[in-house]
Amino acid sequence: MTLILSHSDVATVLDRGEVLAAVERAHADLALGTALVPAPPALTLGDAAFVPMVAAAESAGAAAVKLLADLPGNRARGLPVQRSVIVVTSAADGGCEALIDGRMVTAVRTAAASAVATKHLSRQESSVLGLIGAGGLAVEHTRAIAQVRALETVFVWSRTAATIESFCAEIADLGLEVRALDSPEAVTRAAHVLCTLTPSRTPIVHGAWFGHGLHVNAVGAPPRADHREVDGEAMRRATVVVDSIGTTLAKSGDTLLAIAEGAITETAVGTELGAVIVGHAPGRTGEHDITLFNSVGIGLQDLAAARLLIDKARANGIGTEVDLSS
Repeated sequence: MTLILSHSDVATVLDRGEVLAAVERAHADLALGTALVPAPPALTLGDAAFVPMVAAAESAGAAAVKLLADLPGNRARGLPVQRSVIVVTSAADGGCEALIDGRMVTAVRTAAASAVATKHLSRQESSVLGLIGAGGLAVEHTRAIAQVRALETVFVWSRTAATIESFCAEIADLGLEVRALDSPEAVTRAAHVLCTLTPSRTPIVHGAWFGHGLHVNAVGAPPRADHREVDGEAMRRATVVVDSIGTTLAKSGDTLLAIAEGAITETAVGTELGAVIVGHAPGRTGEHDITLFNSVGIGLQDLAAARLLIDKARANGIGTEVDLSS
């Protein structure tokens, strides 16, 4: 039987703390060789991009593919720019275990990966979170990073006051001081941990603004080689850690454009987050280091979250079971 989980089903069973722990384990598995993440190909039709994000993991007992559709034209239609669905296949018998709507999974696992990077790369005493962008990803990142650092203050910038107002309402239960600043530069200079969460095509954050000890999660740019949120100087000044080297060199405009400009070489993006987690590679080596997690997103994060969802949904009778072979 194949379990179908709609967006509302996912919202019912998803636990953010469990996803954070699962994403951390998944990156460790990748470093230890018990999980696989090939670099995804690019499929384009006009201005639409389709990215099949594939992964397999012994711990999940499964392989998965998330088909991510990135359609900028959807913005004018009032539809999400990115949409996705996750298919999970059993490694034991090859049967299709589940078909899962990817909207909430993607947001939560993306924030979880940033929180894991923050846990392993930022200074322990980091208490000031800076957010460039105040939409749904900002809400998820604040909740996730609050699990790994004792946050006190959030500085946020957005192009619209209404988005900031909504953000404040969504995280009010965390009891954090939230202050809107008038520019990305002001947020960057004030932050201990900075998250860039915009679909920018040109740099919205510059490395010249980085202060000693800053940790950056560069997250928002879509998986397109011509989009970037941070400039070459940001990549050059930081110790860069990536989710997957192959995926980064195939899909990250932040990296590829910095290489093309001569700001960095490929060796600058040779450390994966999993290697830092298991102690195979250094991350932060001193209080004054600037660290940057170049988050492109990998299918292994989706698989880790999907495994949790499938098991919890079946244990609680949530979702729709379908016999695809009938």
